[in-house]
Amino acid sequence: MLLFTGIIQEIGSVRHITHGAQSVRLAVEAPKLISRLNIGDSICTNGTCLTVTDKEGHVFWADATPETVRRTTLFELKPGDPVNLEPSLTLQDFLGGHIVSGHVDGIGIIKQLRHEENALWLDITVGPDLLLYIVEKGSVAVDGVSLTVADVPDDRFSVSIIPHTAAQTTLKVKKAGDRVNIECDMIGRYVAKFLLGMKMPEAKSRGIDENFLRDNGFI
Repeated sequence: MLLFTGIIQEIGSVRHITHGAQSVRLAVEAPKLISRLNIGDSICTNGTCLTVTDKEGHVFWADATPETVRRTTLFELKPGDPVNLEPSLTLQDFLGGHIVSGHVDGIGIIKQLRHEENALWLDITVGPDLLLYIVEKGSVAVDGVSLTVADVPDDRFSVSIIPHTAAQTTLKVKKAGDRVNIECDMIGRYVAKFLLGMKMPEAKSRGIDENFLRDNGFI
């Protein structure tokens, strides 16, 4: 299984995009990473695991199938748009963020951006099917960026972003109303499925949050 860490290594630029009825073919300029990429390699693009199908100069090509298009914002990209890029882990790499699969769970919408001293706060709304797996102080990938969940009020979650992360990713150009790819924490998904389906059916009505995990001895 290929893995990523959510630590963005380059902001690429969409050079060309071809839309099918429910599919896309992307050409992305990535001068910093292109020498590391070979045809058949995986690269996380705005949080989505794609396969390099061709490369020329500083540009690589990748295809997204209808299933990927349904779950991500890739269909909305335009030439000139910046994208977060991360190649897959090797055995020599540090796990600097958290375990990211590149399999996007769904789309969130940025409802509000605000600044608090050196922090950029994003409030992101998601559906209840995703919110189930997002817990305070847990991990989440937003457009491929590994972030820590600061709060989970109502139908949204909040993240507080340090200046370095904002500067090294596309999060610095986001605005209210923008749609972003969301991947919930992989370990959290498996824990939730185990609790909901096998051991603790009461979690279905109560929901899984920090208090639930503490009450049942997980933290």
